[in-house]
Amino acid sequence: MRRLRVEFTTEPFDLDEAPAHAVVAREIVQAGALDAVDVGPFGNTAEGSADEVLATVSALLRGSIDAGATRVSLQVNVIGEGEE
Repeated sequence: MRRLRVEFTTEPFDLDEAPAHAVVAREIVQAGALDAVDVGPFGNTAEGSADEVLATVSALLRGSIDAGATRVSLQVNVIGEGEE
């Protein structure tokens, strides 16, 4: 099974408190069936099976844009093949 890593940020930034779109994105990623989830103020990463990462990315884009994000930057990398 192919494994992927996603790295993403949502904008606009707010240094005083997390904007709604960032909170929604974090909640979506943490609720997904992903491994190695790391959320931070300026970037977030998660790993998992290709199916789980792609489903989470779709939900993340829809949810964060609906919550007010004006830009979502993401990068998806193939990080290897896991065991079936």
